Amino acid sequence: MHYLQGQEHEEALQWLQQAATIALQSTCLRAHCGCIIIAQGNIIGEGYNAPPLNKTLNVCFKDSIPKNFKSDRTCCIHAEERAIIQALKHHAQEIIGARLYFIRLDEQGNMARAGKPFCTICSKLALDTGIKEFVLYHDEGICVYETDEYNTLSYQYKT
Repeated sequence: MHYLQGQEHEEALQWLQQAATIALQSTCLRAHCGCIIIAQGNIIGEGYNAPPLNKTLNVCFKDSIPKNFKSDRTCCIHAEERAIIQALKHHAQEIIGARLYFIRLDEQGNMARAGKPFCTICSKLALDTGIKEFVLYHDEGICVYETDEYNTLSYQYKT
């Protein structure tokens, strides 16, 4: 992993801001997340978190699922999953070597800093499709992870 500086940082910040705009479409009851996938300077996939088929939910299933549940406890499709699916549908040849930008919004709709990598579902999907890097916005700055490293770190995450 490495933190971006200078022009690379500014460019990444613009992509994260674009992902934040996409996150505003989220209908999740708990968090609003956005993701874009960039290949050769172009957006090839974008996504936000929401229930499957964008169905409206009045309650989040996560509240009633035990903490030791052996799979993802959210009721939403992740922003990363939606972006990867879109990229595969429309730009399958370009996804190999692409960079994925992920952002979460706070309660006021502002970009929030990310914690450590933790989603093994998204990291495995990114690995399998050939995405090269994950980008997160940390307190220390904008951080780029090789997807293999992101996946390894995700398995080390403990709540």
